Amino acid sequence: MNVLLVEDEAKIASFVSMGLREQGFVVDHCANGNEGYERACDRTYDVLLLDIMVPGKDGLAILKDLRQRGQTVPIILLTARNELDDRITGLNLGADDYLAKPFFVEELVARIHAVVRRSQGERQNVLAVGALRLDRITRDVTSGDQRVELTSKEFNLLEYLMRSPGRVFTRTQILEHVWGYDFNPSTNVVDVAIQRLRKKLDPVAAAHWIESVRGVGYRFRPPEAGP
Repeated sequence: MNVLLVEDEAKIASFVSMGLREQGFVVDHCANGNEGYERACDRTYDVLLLDIMVPGKDGLAILKDLRQRGQTVPIILLTARNELDDRITGLNLGADDYLAKPFFVEELVARIHAVVRRSQGERQNVLAVGALRLDRITRDVTSGDQRVELTSKEFNLLEYLMRSPGRVFTRTQILEHVWGYDFNPSTNVVDVAIQRLRKKLDPVAAAHWIESVRGVGYRFRPPEAGP
């Protein structure tokens, strides 16, 4: 899942970002509320984590403005223990949950999964194309009755491609969404990851799921799909 974290306390931001990435999340971090609001408006995230007290537009203002824009992305507020009124205000403004500091990353991960399940429903957490199935909650990938063992980055890459079958993604887009940093023309990390993913998927599925688009990038395409 792609997560936007808006948190100005460096230690907390580092702790949360590292913990979530170890669990397979792609984390985009902002220390300023104005920048966080702009990213939430311009990009697609699975969940937002908003600290209430951040410089610029505070977490409650971000929440209020996003809901007024019609955005339904799940939002979890990060609050201090004595901010009861802010938590109540946040829930009334449309927050999906809140978590009081300090907290364990494991609890945050559980709450993220819970709000995403409530928001999207269990069916949308399973991507299925033909015999290939990807479960975003359990992070299992199966082809028929065979389980495909993937690393965290390979899983994130496959999920990103499977979300939009037939759509061509550039290497820059893949790097930004799966690895979370800007494209470096000298790196071949995407191509290497694609090759490894193909080696794991194709023999099991007896199919070629990931197609190279010359001069552009890659797309996920069921074998039966037309040109």
